[in-house]
Amino acid sequence: MRFSSSLNWRIALRLDRIVVVTTRVLRDLINDKRTLAIIFITPIVTMALFGFAFGNCVSDVPVIVVNKDVGFSRVSSHTADSISNKIIANLDPKVVKVTYSDNVNEAIDRVKHGEAYAVIVFPEQFSRSVYTFPGNQSSSGATIKVMVDKSNVDVSEAINGTVNDALFKTVQGVAKKSPVDIDTGDPIYGGNMKLIDFSVPGMMTFSLFVLTTGLAMISFVEERTSGTLNRIFASPLSESETVVGYAIPFSIIGAMTSVILIVVGILAFHITIIGNVLIVFAIASLLAIVSQSLGILLSSTARRMIHVSLTAPFLFLVVFLLSGIIFPVQAIPYPLRPVSYILPPTYAVDAFRAVILKGGGLDMIWTDVLALCAFAVIFLALATWSLKMRKGG
Repeated sequence: MRFSSSLNWRIALRLDRIVVVTTRVLRDLINDKRTLAIIFITPIVTMALFGFAFGNCVSDVPVIVVNKDVGFSRVSSHTADSISNKIIANLDPKVVKVTYSDNVNEAIDRVKHGEAYAVIVFPEQFSRSVYTFPGNQSSSGATIKVMVDKSNVDVSEAINGTVNDALFKTVQGVAKKSPVDIDTGDPIYGGNMKLIDFSVPGMMTFSLFVLTTGLAMISFVEERTSGTLNRIFASPLSESETVVGYAIPFSIIGAMTSVILIVVGILAFHITIIGNVLIVFAIASLLAIVSQSLGILLSSTARRMIHVSLTAPFLFLVVFLLSGIIFPVQAIPYPLRPVSYILPPTYAVDAFRAVILKGGGLDMIWTDVLALCAFAVIFLALATWSLKMRKGG
């Protein structure tokens, strides 16, 4: 009886200690409103983002139509009786946004400059060939030529699918066999592209962003908790000098990381880089500066390392889903699309793909570079300001 009583007392004592520890941890969590908000809001937003990202289709893709079809009479292609106009009318307006051009070469140049993703060409005798060819079967005169930018796989597939659907709706009932061919054998970009070629720019962007932003956030929170940041504030260094001093090594890290990723991609996956590799390194360095500055800025709102541990994965998830890294921006629903355009990696991945897959130069990516430079200036200024506020506090 004495042994049993002692054992019960020890068990009760241990449970009492456990309850004390549990109560303290729960009290700390309840008192830390920021941590509570992150814990409960993050999974809700995460599920919503995944639902939007995986549940939506490509939409509002700009395409250029060059319609040379004269219909059934020797008049312009805008005659109401032309089969081409009926096919164009059946193109899904939710997927493609149609503009017109009278010149094929001019339309192709617009695709090369990023103004559209495809050129759809109807030949001059298209409507007549649909009905007059022997056997009511396809001929060279009844061929729709679709020249797409295949560097974005999801977008190119959506365009081809929409053209096929429009053709089916138009010619069904005309013949047992479709009297029209669709020629997609002459892509403007990405003719021999593999899936890994499309994926590499996204992997580079995400790896660089995660590495530099995460390191900056962790470094500054650790330096704050260890007292190193206070010693820096006590030194003659200004806040701007501190931020720039961090920016330089992080940009070097970004360029080195891009070298590693490119080398691995070439040796292991046989990716093809069409453009100038030096431009790729410059974009990587610029993205690293932007990400490092953002990391410093975000670290100013993190009081403890747990805040970094909870905030960083959520930020990386948003970037992964909404920056065009895995899904094209055109597949992101309208309510979330503005978020894509305020995320720096959106412009970095677009620039990487333009250089690596299309062989583009600064003339093709200057808007992306300008956006990244603007982010760099804004984030560097805000990071400097946050350090001044922290020093003043």
